[in-house]
Amino acid sequence: MRPIRTERLILRNWEDGDRALFHRINSDERVMEFFPFRRDRATADAMMDEFRSWIAEDGYGFAAAEIAATGECIGFVGLLETDHVPSLPAGTTEIGWRLAPEYWGKGYVTEAAEAWLAYGFDTLGVNEIVSFAVAAPPPS
Repeated sequence: MRPIRTERLILRNWEDGDRALFHRINSDERVMEFFPFRRDRATADAMMDEFRSWIAEDGYGFAAAEIAATGECIGFVGLLETDHVPSLPAGTTEIGWRLAPEYWGKGYVTEAAEAWLAYGFDTLGVNEIVSFAVAAPPPS
């Protein structure tokens, strides 16, 4: 994937240096409050490798979000075709995100999502992009 740049972020493929952050956000009680499980390090590493391969193969996916000024990875934002949500047709394009809590409320998801939506509609030619949440959504 060619990185997508926004005013403050670089949306890019995963790098080995992102593993600790990826594990942290996937095992953090606040981040994963509405998920049925937390990932241990080995499971998080395997999931990050899967995300990285999808991006390399398709040119998009749940990509690392990096603060451009510092090079610090803060979580992920991206597009993914989903078939794991029973209420959605297979192949539906989802926009999703997960950030470390210290980056919540700073507008990073909105900034990244606007860039991904433009990429999805204008570059990929997707007709519809959906998002979903639990009935009592966590802050993000």
